[in-house]
Parts: sequence; structure tokens; C-alpha cells
Amino acid sequence: MLLVDSHCHLDRLSYGSKQTSMADVLAKAAKLDVGYFLCVSVTQAQFPIMLEAIAPYPQVFASCGVHPLNQEPGVDAALLLTQGADDRVVAIGETGLDYFYSPENKEVQQASFREHICVARALNKPLIIHTRDAQQDTLQIMREEGADQVGGVLHCFTESLEMAQAAMEMGFYISISGIATFKNASALQEVVKALPLARLLVETDSPYLAPVPHRGRENEPAFVRDVAQFVADLRQISLAELADATSRNFFELFKLAKK
Repeated sequence: MLLVDSHCHLDRLSYGSKQTSMADVLAKAAKLDVGYFLCVSVTQAQFPIMLEAIAPYPQVFASCGVHPLNQEPGVDAALLLTQGADDRVVAIGETGLDYFYSPENKEVQQASFREHICVARALNKPLIIHTRDAQQDTLQIMREEGADQVGGVLHCFTESLEMAQAAMEMGFYISISGIATFKNASALQEVVKALPLARLLVETDSPYLAPVPHRGRENEPAFVRDVAQFVADLRQISLAELADATSRNFFELFKLAKK
């Protein structure tokens, strides 16, 4: 059985306090059948540092982008194009819109989102999209900027089934995080049950959003097994079947071969 953590921030774990080392984090995950990881960039300044940190680990892939909540100093599109062209980068993002935490700078977020889609199209690489309380604008910008030409994933999905269906019609996958395991996530759980298995991914978004039964701890890639088990139970299928499908989806989306 093989599991993939399709979205984590390995460079942001608490090494030296809560974690020993990146090598140890990956080894703990491997013991639970988590064999591949996508380490996601959230600022351009930290991207080279992140890339250097994961360089020793061929099982870790990278993305580059500017998170919608990290808009100071904003996105440098020319630099994003250069960073995104690196062979180790398999996706552009994390980008998107977050009106829950930062509604006051909608226009800045929207402009950044459009730049990311433009770069993704130029490089022919899929997008990693964060969306919260911004369904209509997210889908509208995706349509206007041609996001369907490259596809991608709506990560850490918490929105409606209708939004998921609209994104899937544009060639996007839907990634489920530990939020689905929370007690107050009944609506999301219904969405998870309704999504086609051929479009599902699982993730941790570590070090954030640790799933049940690890609430209160720093999240880490090993915990993607808990997310996968929960999703499998929701859908009344085996963990092996869920793992096989989500891993296959990951490699197909990001056009990767297993190393």
C-alpha cells in the first residue's frame, strides 16, 4: 500500500522542539506507508530555502507560489516564472483567495491569483488553489484566466459540493485534509462521500490542522494515514483502495513517475 501526502509544509515544522529533523519526519511517515510528499511554497523569499531543505529527498516534490494571506510584498510574476521553471517544481501555488481571514485586500489577492494562473499556463504546470469564503470569485477567475488549460487541485477543501463539481469540470482534483475528521465537519463529510474517487487526493497541510486523534499536536505527514482511513471509512471502502486511488490520482495530476 502506498499513501501520498499531497500537500504539506515540511520547511515549517518545529524542528529542534516538536520534531527532530526532516529526515525523521519522513521516516516516521514511511513506516505508515506514506511514501511521497508535495512540499508547498507560500512565499517567494522562502522558496529557495525550502528547495534546499528538501533537496536530499527524492520522494519530496515542490511547488512555488505566494499564499493569498502572504501578499506582502506581493507576487513577482517574473520571479515566479523563473522559480516555477525549476525541474523540481511540479505545481504553481499555493495561490487563490481567502476572504475569511483577509477580506480587506480582495483586489490584491485576485491580482496575485491571476498572475499565478498565467505563470502556470506559461509553464504548463498544474495549480494548487486555496479557497475560503470566496467560491464565486475563485471559480470566476479560474474560468476567466483559463485554469482549465492546466488543471490542478483545490486543496484542504471545505466548500460546497457544487463548487467541487464546477472545479472538477475544469479538470481539477479535490484534496481532503484533517478538517474532515473534526466533529463539526458533518457538511464536509457529506461532500467527501459524494466526490468521485477518481478526483480525490488526501493531505495533511502540516504543520497545521492535525486530524483526529492528534488534535492539539503539530501536524506531520505521517498523519495523512489517519485522514485516508477516515475518508475510506466514510466512503465504506478499504484503506488500501483509497490509498491506491489517491496515489494514482496524485501521480497523474502532477505528471510524475515514482522514484
